[in-house]
Amino acid sequence: MKIKNRKKPRDEADRAAAEEPEQQAVPDGSAPLLVHLQALRRVLIVSAAAVAIAFFLVYSFAIDYLMAWITGPIAARGIEIIYTAMSEALVTKFKVALIAGLVIAAPVIIWQVWGFIKPALYPKEKKTFRTLFVIALLLFLLGVAFCYLAVYTLAVDFFLVAGDNLAKPMLSIDKYVSFLFGFIVPFGVAFQLPVALYLTTRIGWTNYRMLASKRKFVILGIFVFAAILTPPDVVSQLALGLPMILLYEIGIQACRLTRKRERE
Repeated sequence: MKIKNRKKPRDEADRAAAEEPEQQAVPDGSAPLLVHLQALRRVLIVSAAAVAIAFFLVYSFAIDYLMAWITGPIAARGIEIIYTAMSEALVTKFKVALIAGLVIAAPVIIWQVWGFIKPALYPKEKKTFRTLFVIALLLFLLGVAFCYLAVYTLAVDFFLVAGDNLAKPMLSIDKYVSFLFGFIVPFGVAFQLPVALYLTTRIGWTNYRMLASKRKFVILGIFVFAAILTPPDVVSQLALGLPMILLYEIGIQACRLTRKRERE
């Protein structure tokens, strides 16, 4: 009887020891997923906090100067901007402050996103990603600045002259701000053309010879795109079409250099 009583605890201990690794395997297997979720949660919290702080600072200290800068092209032409709803002016200020907050908080957001995806990239991929990101950001800012300083003023003059003998302009602040951002953001996107060509070449969808052989069709498509995006006057269409053709040529040369490096 004593031998049986001693053996039973040993059997139970051995069984518990055999089951223990199986019980520990579940937390260990789910640990990477939990770590990624916690890291993503931190990225979202920090990014949202940065946007909220930037929004508060812009709305508290810079919103009036920012609204004056945005409405400058209209105010310079002697046109008074109105609002047609009780909350329209306040909501428009909130919208502008939020967009400015996103721009100001962009370095924090980018840094958080980069820290999240960096461990999954190889050293060469990290270098390529950093380079492409900087180029894409600079091209986007260049496109927005070019549109606001060169094309947008021409568009405003065109629309005002077109309706001069028809009616008196009474522009709503909300619709004007929406028109402004809807006009300049596509320019920033269009200036991403070299980056898009480079990526398609790296993936293998295109090559520099194909892009060069299709140049005349692309130029035609660029001017059609410019005609849709800009007012129907030659100056505005050339103001967008010519830079895009230049960017296309830059993209072709970037693709050619990429192919040459891959061969080496």
